[in-house]
Amino acid sequence: MTNIFELPDDLIATVIESFPCRDSQIRALATLLHPRAAPCRNLIIHGTESTGKSAVTARLLEELSSAKDGDDEPILSYAIVKSLECVTARHLYERTVGSVADVLRWEDGGAVGRCETLASLTVELSKMLAYDQHNEKESRFVLVFDGIDRQRDAPPTLLPALARLSEIIPSLTTIFILTTPSPSILRVSSTPQLYFPPYTNSEYVTILSRPPYAPQPLPNTTPQETADLWARFTAAVHDTLAKPASRSLPGLARACAALWPRFTAPIAAGTHRAREFTKLLVAARAYFQDESVLEPGITLASKASTATATAKTTDKEARSSKELAALLPPTARLLLVAAYLASHNAPRHDQTIFSTWYSGRRRRGGGAVGANHHITKKYKHRKIARKLLGPSAFVLERMVAIYAATRREWVHDEAADERVSVDADVGMAIATLASLRLLIRVGGAGGTADAMDRGGKWRVGVGWEVVRGVGRSMGVEVEEWLVE
Repeated sequence: MTNIFELPDDLIATVIESFPCRDSQIRALATLLHPRAAPCRNLIIHGTESTGKSAVTARLLEELSSAKDGDDEPILSYAIVKSLECVTARHLYERTVGSVADVLRWEDGGAVGRCETLASLTVELSKMLAYDQHNEKESRFVLVFDGIDRQRDAPPTLLPALARLSEIIPSLTTIFILTTPSPSILRVSSTPQLYFPPYTNSEYVTILSRPPYAPQPLPNTTPQETADLWARFTAAVHDTLAKPASRSLPGLARACAALWPRFTAPIAAGTHRAREFTKLLVAARAYFQDESVLEPGITLASKASTATATAKTTDKEARSSKELAALLPPTARLLLVAAYLASHNAPRHDQTIFSTWYSGRRRRGGGAVGANHHITKKYKHRKIARKLLGPSAFVLERMVAIYAATRREWVHDEAADERVSVDADVGMAIATLASLRLLIRVGGAGGTADAMDRGGKWRVGVGWEVVRGVGRSMGVEVEEWLVE
């Protein structure tokens, strides 16, 4: 008994040679498209970007269309319509009719009229493909819609209507190339789907080890040593950069091309050998940690321009700190400094620093008032300054109390009352600081609780340099109010 499947193995082998690590997808696609195998009416090809869906489909259709039957005529014809090149649904319809007419060399191909609806598309395709079926009884026509899920101005019935074309035209096979299809996208049962999974680490290494990605042999090394080093290098780049960030073959190829000259520079200089992969990786670890190396503009910049850019960045940061002190209103600046003190001073020191109950004046610097100040053992052996430590959480009521205790001294307003009231301006300033992320709400309540809940916990969101600039804009040395 003869086999009913007659797949051209030589043509399939050519496609497999061009697209490694896609053997199963190529054989399944050839089986579902070849007229003498198991042709289907509709086929969904899906997968993430840069997995070879469009390239494999186009190359396989090109090879299958080159096969001839006994009368030296092609047994399969195809047309590919890219939805990204069509700005409207009408543009898609007319592009489809024009592509099919060009492939079939229809005698009325130059007189194709307007095609504004799906009904007009069905009528035009029925005329052309019925003409083709009359001349080539065993031939099939494959119509590919590439990226149809991203078609602009598409009606909701576009995909189901295109899937019904094969019911009206028996010799038609419609292929939909998508990214993530929904379960009932075509509203037609028993539609085969072909999945192109993302490449694995070993598959990436296999593909990049072939032309045109494989590099030229390095100086002072053999081609085999260069190939082995390149394989280990691409695996390291994939694990470092491509796996967490750019999960595509073009992105990984660009990253390897940018890092390879820097990685192999010690080999060209003669300080390392190609077999010393660990030493080369340690010497080039800075390039793997700095993703700016992958940007062409930063890669080609000179050292002088890099230094100038760094200086400009530093000046910009200092200028932004000064602008923050100038843009914030006085109440917000006072609350920001109070929040910093509440985050970096322990609550047990509040009465010593901010209270006037003992001597009628506040004792700054952790209580250092006179020359006979007693230095405790804990203070003597402190290793890290408190302003260098991370901010700790504080209760909102404590920050407001520090603000009320220090406002009259910091503002230097002699006409103000002895008693500082906490009014609506304070609440507005707290809301402003929270919206700018200068004050951060911590705890399980998050942003659901009342922002003015005096029992809520907060944390300051700026560092020492910013707070010192804000304090000096009001004539306050914040360092004098910190307990060291």
